[in-house]
Parts: sequence; C-alpha cells; structure tokens
Amino acid sequence: MAHLKSLREFIDALEDIGDLLRIDKEVDWNLEAGAVIRRGYDLRAPAPLFTNLTGYSDTGFRLFGAPGALSASGYPLARIALALGLDAAASGQQIVEALADARGKAGIPPVEVPREQAPCKENVMLGDDIDLFAFPTPLVHGNDGGRYIQTYGLNIAKTPDGSWTNWSINRMMIHDRNTLACLIPAPQHFGVIRQKWIERGEPMPVALAVGVEPGLPWVGGMPLPEGADESHYLGALFDEGIEVVTAETVDLLVPATAEIVIEGHIALPDETVMEGPFNEFPGYNATEATPKAVFHVSAITYRDGAIQPVVAAGPPVEEDHTVIGTTSAAEILYLLRAAGLPVSSAWYNFEAAVHWLTLAVRQDWHETTGLGSHELVDRIASVIFHGKPSVNAPKILVVEDDVDITDLSQVVWAFATRSHPDVDRGEFHYPPAVSDQLAVYLTEEEARAFMAGKVIYNCLLADLYPEGRRPVKGSFENGWPAEIQDRVLKNWHDYGY
Repeated sequence: MAHLKSLREFIDALEDIGDLLRIDKEVDWNLEAGAVIRRGYDLRAPAPLFTNLTGYSDTGFRLFGAPGALSASGYPLARIALALGLDAAASGQQIVEALADARGKAGIPPVEVPREQAPCKENVMLGDDIDLFAFPTPLVHGNDGGRYIQTYGLNIAKTPDGSWTNWSINRMMIHDRNTLACLIPAPQHFGVIRQKWIERGEPMPVALAVGVEPGLPWVGGMPLPEGADESHYLGALFDEGIEVVTAETVDLLVPATAEIVIEGHIALPDETVMEGPFNEFPGYNATEATPKAVFHVSAITYRDGAIQPVVAAGPPVEEDHTVIGTTSAAEILYLLRAAGLPVSSAWYNFEAAVHWLTLAVRQDWHETTGLGSHELVDRIASVIFHGKPSVNAPKILVVEDDVDITDLSQVVWAFATRSHPDVDRGEFHYPPAVSDQLAVYLTEEEARAFMAGKVIYNCLLADLYPEGRRPVKGSFENGWPAEIQDRVLKNWHDYGY
C-alpha cells in the first residue's frame, strides 16, 4: 500500500500520470468553477486545480475539483485507486477486495503528532478574526442556496462519553462569517451521535476537516457499523495510523495535514437556519431551502495556500457515486462473506447513481449450498436490508460470476437475458427498510421516515439447468480454442487495426 498522507501528495500523484490540469487562467468562484468541474465529469477530463480565483488571486488559496471522479487518462479508476493506496491501474474488483480485506483486520488508531509538526496549524483564526468568506468557497450550481464549503471534507464528532468517534461527509453551507448550515440526517451516524448530545441538552462539539489526506473521504462515506471509528479502519488498510493533532477549541483530534479545519459546536435543535437547495447524488436539481442545524464556528486553522476540494454533485458519475458505491460494495461484500454466502464480488455500477447494486455469486453456488435461487436471494436480503448497508441498496441484481459486474454492458446483458419477468422467479420484493431520503421516486411519507421497499432481481441460472447444460456466454474467451485466441491477439495490429 502506498499511503499518500496529504491532499498535496495526492495531487502530485495525479499530475505524474497526466490526470491533473492546473488552471492558471482567472476563474470565478461564482458558478464558473462549478461549471468547469461539472463539464469535466461529463468528459472524464483531468482533475482541475484552480490557482487564480476571482477576488482571491493574492491569497494563494486554490480549489481542486473532481477529486474522486472517473478519468480518461488510461486509468479510469486512478483517483479511487491512488487514494486507497493501490496502483493507478487497479480494477474495480481489486479496489473492492482491498477494502473488504481490511474489514477483517484489527483497526489501527491514529498517531498524534506535536502541534509544530502539523501543517494544518500554519494559520489560526479565533474570535472576531473568524471569517468563512476568507476562502474561495464556490457557488457550485446555478440553483444552489449558498456557498458550500463542505462537499468532500470530514465531519468529526464523538459521543459524550468519548467511546465512539465518527468521521463522515455531510454537506455544509456558509450562512455568515462564523456559522454554517448543516444537513444532518438522523439515521446517519453523525445524526446518531448528535442525538446523544441533544439528550444531554448540550451542543455537539465538531470539527470539519477540508482537504484531508485522500483516503479519508472514502472511509467517511463507507457504511461501517455503529461504534466503528473510520480512522482506525483506514489505519488497518494502510497498516499504519494516520497522523492527527489536537484541535484548538474542541476536544477532538483532527487530521494533521488537512488544508482547513473548522471547529465549533452544532447548536441544539431549537436553533436553525435555512439551508439549500443543493444538487444531490440522484442527479436532479434541488428545489427548496429548509431549516437545518447551525454550526457555530469557534476556530479555523489552515495551511498556507490552502486547497479546497470541491464536488459538483449531480448526474453520474461524480464523487457521491464513486465514494458511496465503491465503499458500500466493499462493506456488503464483507458482510455477505462473513455470513457464509458464496459471493464472489459486489459492485455499484456508478451510472445508476447508487440506486443499483450488482452481486456476483460463484457459478457452483447451487451445488455447494443446495439452495434454490429464491432461498439464496432471501439469505442475501437478510444480510443487506438492515442498518447502514440498506440505505443505498434499493435495487439489487444477483448474477453468476461469469459476468464482469464492473462492466455495465455485461450487467445490462445479463439482466435482460437472465431475469424472468415475473414475481415468482425474476424479482423478489421485500418490506420497507432503511433508505436514503433523497431518491426522487419516494413518497413524502417514505422520505420523512427514511424507509422504503426493496427489490432483488434474480439473474441466476444454475438452479434452472443441470451442470454441463447451462448456457455458456458466447464470448471471445469461450467461443474459440486458446491457440486461435492467441493467434488473433498476436496478429491484431497486423490485420490493420
């Protein structure tokens, strides 16, 4: 594992493979930067690093767009792979396997470093000096309700008894010089911890770390179980603890190499401010502002020339899809294997905006388990449809592992040709379970309750055909003798291709 310990090391690694574009031309933080980022997603362009922002050209502050998006550099998953310590050429299944493997390891806690060794302490704002508008936080989309400083940072909070620290990503909008408006869904762990502080009648201490080392946002978006510390899990992945330092005004440890750290308290529920709208991962324009939680800022520390990563949320493929999809697939794969089920791999096809999970099971599943497909699907449902893994798994496809589930064209082919169009064989419906509230097909009641129905599409064949008579994919690999395949591959360019 190559542990990149800062956002700046990550940016350098992307530049080394040609997946970074430094934009020195003046770009306006007001909508223009967001539009460039969004266009970059559509083209799978190199990640933009804006160095000259309107009104901030003399500050040295920068914006870094599309930090976890797909790339056309020849390494489509490079930003994911490098962030998680893998080679830029790693495949989707290799990435998911690495994450799932780390779930079986003991966590490694962070390593606290002295204040003078922490780059995030190079500058400090306290009291009347606090000014969130000092940074070139963009107005990302044309319909946004404000400037969002938190689209790819880490919210850090711990329970009142100190037994559990949670690192998560939840959007935050600048309200004024020293307050933020925060979306905190109750079922998310950030919301669970906040409820414990509410029950004590106290505001929740919190730190928002922006521009953290590249692996942190990925584990911050992973549906680890309640009580798990994401920083410990990342330590297990890298086989070493991440570096942290004590915050200035709250009893929390923060990433030592963070570009910006914003400290303070989330007020009790009787105090709110308007937040939104902001485009979200289902891919549609948001339509209204609503009252949200208030974050009172008590300190800001930041690096010289601080860099803010920015996500322009919307239609696939952007970071909501890559982060949630990759890490949720890994967690689900780990849980299904721990339950003894014959699952080969798991993958969220990014193009489906985290609404569609595909699972591959071993081709010998029927012989080794003695189960029929409906029984196997029911066992899968019993593992997935509760707790955090249920949130982003409204629709699941189950196929045999002769299908490369990271290849959307193969998944569509398997779904279209193997799933019977009836409810007795082809699709199985399950009672409402914990769901994300942002899916546009939900009723108002379902969205408020964070509960909605689930469905699994059965694309399995092994229990329909005896071994030796199952349909075989008529692919290049299966349809010709090995010597013919080798000859064709060897002569491919000689043919004129």
